[in-house]
Amino acid sequence: MVLPGETHFQALSPKPFISTGVPFVEACKHHAVETFGAKRIYTIVSKSISTTSNFTSLKDALGDLVVGIRYGIRQHVPFPDVLEVANDLLTLQADLIVTLGAGSLTDGAKIASWAAANGALTLDDLEKLRTNPQAKGCTIPTINIPTSLSGGEYNPSGGATDLRNHRKSSFKHPSVVAELVILDPELTLSTPERVWLSSGMRSVDHCVEGLCSIAFRLDGNENVDTAKAEGYFVEGLKRLLPGLLATKKTPGDLEARRTEMLGVLDAMRGMLLGVAVGASHGIGHQLGPLGVGHGETSCVMLPSVLEWNRKHGDAWVRERQKKVLDAFWGVSTVVDALHRRGLSRETATAGQTVRAFVEELGMPTSLASVGVGREKLKKVAENAMASPHIPTNPARIAGVDQIREILELALEDAVW
Repeated sequence: MVLPGETHFQALSPKPFISTGVPFVEACKHHAVETFGAKRIYTIVSKSISTTSNFTSLKDALGDLVVGIRYGIRQHVPFPDVLEVANDLLTLQADLIVTLGAGSLTDGAKIASWAAANGALTLDDLEKLRTNPQAKGCTIPTINIPTSLSGGEYNPSGGATDLRNHRKSSFKHPSVVAELVILDPELTLSTPERVWLSSGMRSVDHCVEGLCSIAFRLDGNENVDTAKAEGYFVEGLKRLLPGLLATKKTPGDLEARRTEMLGVLDAMRGMLLGVAVGASHGIGHQLGPLGVGHGETSCVMLPSVLEWNRKHGDAWVRERQKKVLDAFWGVSTVVDALHRRGLSRETATAGQTVRAFVEELGMPTSLASVGVGREKLKKVAENAMASPHIPTNPARIAGVDQIREILELALEDAVW
């Protein structure tokens, strides 16, 4: 049953559904009780939000239905955090998970729910679950209430980091996606600007690497509806790029925030058609364990990956990058921003364009600016080579040396 004023629709098949248009507290209470019949709710809330009236209001509304509260999951989702949540879910016999916060909470909830369903309660069990073709699906429904733009709530996979080797790996299963995502632009006003903008760049990264994907190399690709995917990515950029500039200038612009949230959905709709991404994702995942924020990895790596691919790829790679240039230079407010950064449509490369946009947002554009020095590049490159996104980079990466070249481009704000 839909609430008065609520917009409720299916975002992806078979899930999640989207609820928007009413305050998140009202929507969460209604669907927890009426849609899911929950009696034992386990809530995961970010530590920062847990101290705000937003969480107090949610907690009061759910009342005695809440049987457990987890305050925060660390960035890049360490294995021990996942195991703690999985144990809680089983011990407390939770019948609904509610997350209130940004990307790490979403991924942590996914993997913990899957681990609980399979009794994977040790570090070794968790690592084995990742590659177990016989694994059972999640049994506890989830409501995600996101406060960032990273888009993990739509993805049937989540990343977690094994602290024994500092390697971040993907856990993928169709059942891990939430049943319901509640979008409330007003709630996101409490999200720190750096998190909001950098997570938005994460979704921009999805669109950009999506447009440049090797999925488009074969005409009539039978595995991917490339025309539909390209449409989603272009539409996502049309929403995300001006929205990010608007919320940078006027943080209280709720319509811009709503537009950005819908842009995130566009990006994920394109990605989930089966479009492979490349080195920005592959390398970025390995910067997380070094303390680089999830979205900030895209701010730093995407421009350099584009520039390296332009120099080392073939004419097809450069032709796909023109799609990126068309999207950026096709939005008037973005054009104004790029001109302020001294670029022109006639001469700017895709890498230069994306980097100038990141600069306009006030986000970091170099590894040095996020605390990653040259001494760490060898380990990052070695770990990145194990990523499934490196073989699908549009320009071939033969080994660690090529990843080191990309990292060197991103080390400092060099002139390309």
